[in-house]
Amino acid sequence: MADPVNLRLDKFLWFARIVKTRSLAQSIAENGRLRIGGRIVDRAHAPVRIGDVLSFAVHGRVRVIRIEALPTRRGPAAEARLLYSELTERPLTSEAPDDYRSASGEPQ
Repeated sequence: MADPVNLRLDKFLWFARIVKTRSLAQSIAENGRLRIGGRIVDRAHAPVRIGDVLSFAVHGRVRVIRIEALPTRRGPAAEARLLYSELTERPLTSEAPDDYRSASGEPQ
């Protein structure tokens, strides 16, 4: 079987073990709580590709990950961890750090 060119967002989140259930992945995507390359996503069937950057809030933290490979199944955790690389992870707070604010004091 050839490597897929793209994969549904909800399947990727579930296959990569970022969320425990596919229905939770669908909920995160459909509620507009996830971005692909900075673009807000509101559908679980949005395609993701190798190199896409996903940002989303889960468990009180903002996660930003880059897709490194597309899976063909939901494998063991060690295998799933190789599917993406973590770019940043920080707690959700009401105050943004100083380097996040522009000169006008507004978030960028």
